[in-house]
Amino acid sequence: MYDPSDESSSCIDEAPLSAQMAHGADVAAHFHDHGQLRYAARGALVTTTQVGTWVAPASRIMWVPPFAVHSSKAYGETDIRVLSLPVTLTGQLPAEPSVFVASALLREAYMALMSEGEPLESPRARLLIDVVFAELARAAQEPLRLPEPRDRRLKAVTDLLHVDPASPATLAELGHRTGASERTLSRLFAGELSMSFHQWRTLLRIQRALIELSDGASVTDTAIRLGWANPSSFIDAFTELVGQTPGGYRSSARSSRNSLGERSA
Repeated sequence: MYDPSDESSSCIDEAPLSAQMAHGADVAAHFHDHGQLRYAARGALVTTTQVGTWVAPASRIMWVPPFAVHSSKAYGETDIRVLSLPVTLTGQLPAEPSVFVASALLREAYMALMSEGEPLESPRARLLIDVVFAELARAAQEPLRLPEPRDRRLKAVTDLLHVDPASPATLAELGHRTGASERTLSRLFAGELSMSFHQWRTLLRIQRALIELSDGASVTDTAIRLGWANPSSFIDAFTELVGQTPGGYRSSARSSRNSLGERSA
């Protein structure tokens, strides 16, 4: 099993293309001189850079460009498949980290690349890479990038919320705990993150909801666990930001897990 605490494998880059990460395992901030496509066949991988956090459960695929400094954390027992791409092959992909909706064809082509272990230069691997790129070109990009602050006062507040997204604490209460005034924090949220405190916390909760729903949790349990007063308000917020209902997202994630299970059987 991949162990982030082992210095000899402190980065996914140095681990095999297929790695197992325990729930809560994290990889410290690092970068590499090649691009990475990262797919969680099981569990979910959260990737954080200086500018934002992205969530990639089994129905999504994450792109990390060359030289982008990033850290990672696993939610659930995570089976991560990493495809490293030389800079010469990355021109078709975005210049910043991105999460794509993974079609069935994209998943199958990607998993075939991972399972065969062929050199990227082989004719079959190049054909599979062409399929992956063609599917990424038509795939929808996940809009749920959670912006991360640089200001230490604001980061103290967002760190608390990352630990407990369901916290009902007001901005004034969080400011009291971190030593900053509500007015200052409100100004920092608007100026640095271009959103209000309420919008940022809602987006954080929606990101965590993606993980919960992908793992099979019910819509009601997810809403309660993440701090919504009732399921209907959660459904409204989720649908507005994700573009589909939580139930629809849960069903598509279940289909992704089932197809992967059949493939590995």
